[in-house]
Amino acid sequence: MATTSTSAVISSDRVEGTTVYNAAGDKLGTIDDLMIDKVSGQVRYAVMEFGGFLGMGTDRYPVPWNMLKYDTSQDGYVVPLEKSQLEGAPRYGNDDVPDYDDTYRSTVDKYYGL
Repeated sequence: MATTSTSAVISSDRVEGTTVYNAAGDKLGTIDDLMIDKVSGQVRYAVMEFGGFLGMGTDRYPVPWNMLKYDTSQDGYVVPLEKSQLEGAPRYGNDDVPDYDDTYRSTVDKYYGL
């Protein structure tokens, strides 16, 4: 889990496992992975783990990185989403990671209105 730090950068292993909340403070899931653009080096998506029980049957939800804002008071990220919005969002199983090609990225971005 990420901890409070004064640094402007953070290691990806400290981001993975960090809780994601909605604006109401409800826990939506945790960050499972980061998808980084090979050319620019910028994080494009935080892949959030949501659903299931004890890690079984969970799905991965790519959320555009710019939608996440770190909240020091919650020691986690906040997104402007409700659980019901995630239920219809693009997702995949742990063993079914899609190619993040133009078509897939467009699908994700369109879903979130980007």
